Amino acid sequence: MSARTRRLTTAQALVRFLSAQYTERDGVRRRLIAGTWGIFGHGNVAGVGQALLEAGEDVMPFHQGRNEQSMVHAAVGYARQLNRLSAQAVTTSIGPGATNLVTGAALATINRLPVLLLPGDYFATHSADPLLQQLEHPVEADVSVNDTLRPVSRYFDRITRPEALIPSALQAMRVLADPAETGAVTLALPQDVQAEAYDWPEEFFAERVWYVRRPAPDPVELTAAVEAIRSAKRPLIVAGGGVHHSEAESALKAFVDATGIPVASTQAGKGSLRHDHPADLGGIGHTGTAVSDDLARTADLVIGVGTRYTDFTTASGTLFQNPDVRFLNLNITGFDAHKLAARTLVSDARSGLERLLEALSGHRVSEAYEAGYRAGKERWNEVVEAAYRAGDESAVPTQTQVLGALDAAVGDDDVVINAAGSLPGDLHKLWRSRSPRQYHLEYGYSCMGYEIPAGIGVQQAAPGTPVWALVGDGTYLMMPTEIVTAVQEGLPLNVVLIQNHGYASIGGLSEETGGERFGTAYRFRAADGTFTGAPLPVDLAANAASLGMDVLRAKTVRELREALATARASNRPTCVYVETDPAPTAPPAEAWWDVPVAETASREAAVEARERYDRQVAGRRRHL
Repeated sequence: MSARTRRLTTAQALVRFLSAQYTERDGVRRRLIAGTWGIFGHGNVAGVGQALLEAGEDVMPFHQGRNEQSMVHAAVGYARQLNRLSAQAVTTSIGPGATNLVTGAALATINRLPVLLLPGDYFATHSADPLLQQLEHPVEADVSVNDTLRPVSRYFDRITRPEALIPSALQAMRVLADPAETGAVTLALPQDVQAEAYDWPEEFFAERVWYVRRPAPDPVELTAAVEAIRSAKRPLIVAGGGVHHSEAESALKAFVDATGIPVASTQAGKGSLRHDHPADLGGIGHTGTAVSDDLARTADLVIGVGTRYTDFTTASGTLFQNPDVRFLNLNITGFDAHKLAARTLVSDARSGLERLLEALSGHRVSEAYEAGYRAGKERWNEVVEAAYRAGDESAVPTQTQVLGALDAAVGDDDVVINAAGSLPGDLHKLWRSRSPRQYHLEYGYSCMGYEIPAGIGVQQAAPGTPVWALVGDGTYLMMPTEIVTAVQEGLPLNVVLIQNHGYASIGGLSEETGGERFGTAYRFRAADGTFTGAPLPVDLAANAASLGMDVLRAKTVRELREALATARASNRPTCVYVETDPAPTAPPAEAWWDVPVAETASREAAVEARERYDRQVAGRRRHL
């Protein structure tokens, strides 16, 4: 090896390169790739696996997973907790190990969260062809199963020569560190290339800092935005996940304190203000609060800050009903800023809010408007209290009473994680967020199985933070495997496991749309062949215990409160198992969600559902 080069395999060079990459924002420096998750097979064991072993834990910490999809979820939870300033890598073999990454990659990219994927691939030389698990395509010899990762990755490359890693690795880091472009990044690694040696320039391994910029708004856009806000009588802020990613919570509070403009939050943006701030109205849209949705219907200016405006937020285009409503979108990406034909303020959320505050000096909404939304907030607080309240402590708890008991048990800095089922709607309406990172809902992809591995990622990012993964029985059965990882790593993850014998959320949606809860209950087949028999005799608590968790069974509200307190005080992975009263106690939806209903049907339930659908869809608007 000369003084200017170092002879390493491609995999060894990649690991060394990743260990020297950093981000920096506001003077704070972090490792860009802080560790690597992996499950080894013939596609990566002798390449990336050997490289990780040779580098050692000080250079690149290694985390052992049980399922490739869940390893991505853990990495996503880690990155979200650290505001996208640090990420993790995931290495897999070829074949099913690689394709298991696709769901996690889609989740990361949809939620704009960074993760580096390193799947093994076929031999670049085609010297052994076909390999075990290789997909053969009759007319495209360069296609592999890893090509399924292309549409769900923000950057993709297949490294077919060692030297090709240099420009590709640099591009991968650029995308991961760029808040306007970030998501899943895939470097597919042919297994022969992983093990091939090359004389690498020493400069490739030099410490490199990727500065995470805070672009300020364009002066022309800023002037137009200020004019729009000053002329609005009923403005409403919709806070999205970009507020958190930019660490703009204090800037938002200062802006709201000065202007009196109220804030409603998406699932990703909830917690942008503390729940007890007078201007915090809670969730918005299909799962929003009454006060948020009432204001949204009459707002003449909707100010989106770091939001993607999904159909849940806009109630499928039916929420913002004021004939004169206009939109002003502050977003770091032009793609999102231009949605709903909005005036744009393409900027970092914190920088944009700070510039707006300076330019709006002395401006404030009317006293009558403030008084109105504050009264609506008080009325909604009464709804929350009623949903949380348990009149009989010896009764079986409802799902909202489970949330009430958890609300009483957590501290301000605890993190509550959820992603799918009926819980996201209940949480969005009812949860009282006390800190910016307490409310951790993955609702861009709403992926069942996310919660437990994401909890592990959050605890890796914030050691000592109590973390609660809330899962129903349907979600638990999808992916409980990373419980083993929490036990192995000694992470005191708390899992609140709610048993309601089926897909409760989809059951309710099925009933609303004429599907009569078909195929949504976990029950034996009845004599007529339908799944309407007795509940299945599964014991999910015993399953959690068999994977190494301490398990606390709670049959009543009182026992639930005691179990949650015990779990929070424990230094072991702990599962609180509770079977809930299925009676619905959550407030109904305050806005519509478009799920198309059969246009022709013979069953009465579907016919009636279509009539309701036609009435609702008539209220949709295209904002132009």
